[in-house]
Amino acid sequence: MRATEASFAPPTRFAVPGRIEVSAPAAARWQTATLTSIRRETPRAATFRFAVPEWPGHVPGQHLMLRLTAEDGYTAQRHYSIASADDGSGHIELTLDHIEGGEVSGWFHTEARPGDRVEVRGPVSGFFAWPGDRPALLVGGGSGVVPLMSMVRHHRARGLSVPLRLLVSARRPEELIYAREYGAETTPVFTRGAPEGHPVGRLSAAHLAPLLAERPPGGWEAYVCGSDGFAEHASRLLVAAGQPVDRIRIERFG
Repeated sequence: MRATEASFAPPTRFAVPGRIEVSAPAAARWQTATLTSIRRETPRAATFRFAVPEWPGHVPGQHLMLRLTAEDGYTAQRHYSIASADDGSGHIELTLDHIEGGEVSGWFHTEARPGDRVEVRGPVSGFFAWPGDRPALLVGGGSGVVPLMSMVRHHRARGLSVPLRLLVSARRPEELIYAREYGAETTPVFTRGAPEGHPVGRLSAAHLAPLLAERPPGGWEAYVCGSDGFAEHASRLLVAAGQPVDRIRIERFG
């Protein structure tokens, strides 16, 4: 599949909290993105880096719409969370699982090569966005860590002092996306297999307790992302541990 060309309109910019600016007209139209590199993360997940010269900027936690167009005119559209921080380089990154039978993820994992072009539109949605202005407790399961990693990268790139913690769940160490990038802010949870000396089991109240115990002044803003089952389970644990319901933001896929 290849993208059709997108038309361009002069952008108008408006401010977003955290000193990030986003161009409203640019976010509303399709534009061409050129694949520049592919980086393997796990046996079934890879990061795809795109050059988008007129990318209007994004806030960590936002997503975009991606469109592929076949030679016969058939199109396929998907929503994907943005994995990268907004560094002003005109590049964005998406990390995609290879979904069995998925026509878009399947194309990316089996056919896509640097130089290929697709269409993107966005950024989309501000509900799950974190501009870096409040303490953030991030809880992700599997590929649900993708928008949370954008927040971690944003935090590091800007040298923010506001507290941020990440709790990420994966079945096994080899399935832990971004494993090479995690630092002291991250606690991994393994549900099927783990390194020697590391407990194995589902995300539990015991995993959350140390993070909630170090609650900063003003409390945490919790961001939960994962499958329907994971998001429901994690949000219930947070509420049971005393996290206010109105300070839990959930993004789920399924």
